[in-house]
Amino acid sequence: PFVCVATNMGSGKPRGLRAARKLRTHRREERWADKSYKKSNLGFSLKANPMGGTSHAKGIVLEKIGIESKQPNSAVRKCVRVQLVKNGKKIAAFVPMDGCLNYIEENDEVLIAGFGRKGHAVGDIPGVRFKVVKVSGVALVALYREKREKPRS
Repeated sequence: PFVCVATNMGSGKPRGLRAARKLRTHRREERWADKSYKKSNLGFSLKANPMGGTSHAKGIVLEKIGIESKQPNSAVRKCVRVQLVKNGKKIAAFVPMDGCLNYIEENDEVLIAGFGRKGHAVGDIPGVRFKVVKVSGVALVALYREKREKPRS
C-alpha cells in the first residue's frame, strides 16, 4: 500500500537542516511590508519630530497665540509659538492652568515637553503636540501656586 510520509509538501517554505539562512533572509526582507515595523525602523519619524527624539527641549517664545478648540467645544486655548534653540524649528505649545499665560512674555526661555500622546494632539486643541513646563528656569506650577517668583531679567 502507498503511504504518504511528507505532510508539509507544498507549504511554500524551504524546510530542512540547511534552510535557516534562506528563512532568515526571507523574513528580514518581508518584514518591511509590515507598516509598524517600517515606521519604527526607517527613522523618518525621528527626523520629522521637532524635538529630535528627546523628552524636553528649550525654546524662545516668539508670540502668544489663542487657538480655537475643536467642535463641539467652544473656547480659546492659550498657546505660545516657540522657536527651539537646538534646531530652530518653530512649534506651538499649550500653556496649561488658568492664567499662566500672564507669567510668559515674548523672548522668554521656556522648557517644552510632549503633551502625553507621543506626537499626537491632545483633546480639543488642534495641531498642538507640546506643552510649556518651565519659564525662565522656574516651573510653571510653582508660579501658578505662588511658591516662586519669576526672576527679573
